[in-house]
Amino acid sequence: MVDRSFADPSLASLYDQLNPWGEGDDFCLELVMSAGAVLDVGCGTGRLLRTARRDGHPGRLTGLDPAAAMLVRARRREPGVEWVLGDLRTAPWRGAFDLVVMTGHAFQVLVGDEELRLALRAVRTALAPGGRFVFETRNPAARAWETWTPDREHRLTDPDGEVVRVRQEVQLPVPGDRVTFTETFEGACWPRPQISRSTLRFLDPAALSGFLAGAGLAVAERYGDWDRSPLTAASPEIITVARPTD
Repeated sequence: MVDRSFADPSLASLYDQLNPWGEGDDFCLELVMSAGAVLDVGCGTGRLLRTARRDGHPGRLTGLDPAAAMLVRARRREPGVEWVLGDLRTAPWRGAFDLVVMTGHAFQVLVGDEELRLALRAVRTALAPGGRFVFETRNPAARAWETWTPDREHRLTDPDGEVVRVRQEVQLPVPGDRVTFTETFEGACWPRPQISRSTLRFLDPAALSGFLAGAGLAVAERYGDWDRSPLTAASPEIITVARPTD
């Protein structure tokens, strides 16, 4: 699930460059290829499901995202996937999927307690018996936001070949488990810098387990990185594989 600023088509065209394929995508692709029916919540440009289909996945692949500009790109590149505009409240799927995934730290955009509870209940409803829910969040103990500083500038190339500069800045102080930051895009395609403001929630393992339990889900596997190493205080990620408890 991407930041809603990517509803702007000019920013949506940069998303895959800003978030290139990595170890997390490899991890999730392996799970997708072994599941019959898959729902990708916050699918963005649809990269994961496009790759699965092109790699020969024969079953149902459904991508869900609230940003129309992202789904325009997804549909253009892979028509053989079901693309749905909206969020988990849009289509009340019941027992339809063997696997539900949320990649790209999409889980962290669920900032409010009730928002998170509703999303997890919808995931539980969508899962078939024995299904799995897989997502990752940044480990709050690793304090990744401390590296989101304006001096770490990313340089991308827009569809016209022009350079786009991207930088981040965290709003300080950081209150509790919520981190608010701005992302600034500058390039020839805009008359002035484009600035988006986002808030992410950094939940610790105990809090994550509590929210999952409240939705009828339980942790089946948990890792600290994409190599399936154990979760420690120094781990960059909290990677969770959850299953229904009934």
